[in-house]
Amino acid sequence: MRIADHAVWDRGFPVKYLLVREDEEGHAEYWGRCAGVEGMFVDKAPLPREILTLRGCAPKGPLLDALSATGGSTGPLGDMCVEVGDTQRPLQWWSLVDAVVLTHQPNRNDPALMDVVVGAGVEEDAGHHSLPASPQFKLFAGAAGGLPAGHCAGVEGLFAAREAQPSTPLHLIGCEAAEPLLAALRRPREDWVQLWALDRHGEVMYRHTVDPHIEQARPSVLGGSLVDITLTDGGDDRPPLVARPIWETWYGGVPTTRDQWAPYSEEGRSAWLELTATRMDRQGPDRSGGTYHLDGTFVTDVPGLHCAMAEDLAGPGGYFGREWNAFADCLGGGFGVTAPFTLVWHDADVARRALAGVVSEEGLTYFEDIVRLLERRGAHVLLQ
Repeated sequence: MRIADHAVWDRGFPVKYLLVREDEEGHAEYWGRCAGVEGMFVDKAPLPREILTLRGCAPKGPLLDALSATGGSTGPLGDMCVEVGDTQRPLQWWSLVDAVVLTHQPNRNDPALMDVVVGAGVEEDAGHHSLPASPQFKLFAGAAGGLPAGHCAGVEGLFAAREAQPSTPLHLIGCEAAEPLLAALRRPREDWVQLWALDRHGEVMYRHTVDPHIEQARPSVLGGSLVDITLTDGGDDRPPLVARPIWETWYGGVPTTRDQWAPYSEEGRSAWLELTATRMDRQGPDRSGGTYHLDGTFVTDVPGLHCAMAEDLAGPGGYFGREWNAFADCLGGGFGVTAPFTLVWHDADVARRALAGVVSEEGLTYFEDIVRLLERRGAHVLLQ
């Protein structure tokens, strides 16, 4: 499928979205195009608060730090991850959102271990979960694979029944439907399709997966033969509201000036990085050598570090990873730049101070860990 064949039509308004279905081999089937979408930007509703007990817990890292000698309330832990596995491998992951230690006491069967009571919103990964025959529970700060926070014998309350969060519909405005979409209008299909958001030049800015379960279809407010379609559920991974002005910037084309990401919050900077990721396959052949100058003025959080690093190594709007693992992959080649090269990090103390509280398993701050990674991959880093 050629995007250019569908990105322009003979109407008084532009095509802003394509509906596309990709198969497992990456072949794209054109479903239709539309003038706009309402409901693309949605902030997640806060999760209901629950009480869970980490039984027989051997805490370490941030969880150990949070336990007071008196067993009293010790304040927030932040987001945590519970990894559940058997004796062979991890099987499922649960997020404890905005977790707070409420109290703790020695475990009745083994006083060397702790029973820790926490309050949190509980978010499970996709799929139906059941307790493995010989379960093992590992704890991490942040997401899976983050800073280890210990392990425990069980987590009471984790496998409780929960009400599904209400879905938020997605409204496709001014749709010109191709045959696959017309078939879905006639009869529901068990397909997943993508909405490809286009910029004003017809280039893909973002890809969002939706379930094409159609709640309503009606003649479009734009008239003609177009239709307006309401999808029952627009998906739970939509960009946050803060991303809307960022998309408006990118709609004009890939940014060509530096630091346009800098005024945004940490969440907004993450949304900026999502748009750069759509272009990760357009970096061109690898080049090595030379000197790059990283402007560290606005590196006040982890997304800001990766915005600045990508802008320095790949240019404005370029992609070079959104977090540590992706950045490490990019340094391995295939994303336009590979070591050896020299990186001059100006105003490095801004990041050193701002990221002092983001600590790895090895006790390094995120700033120190990134510098070490660069040097291990063959880059020469000068901190100024």
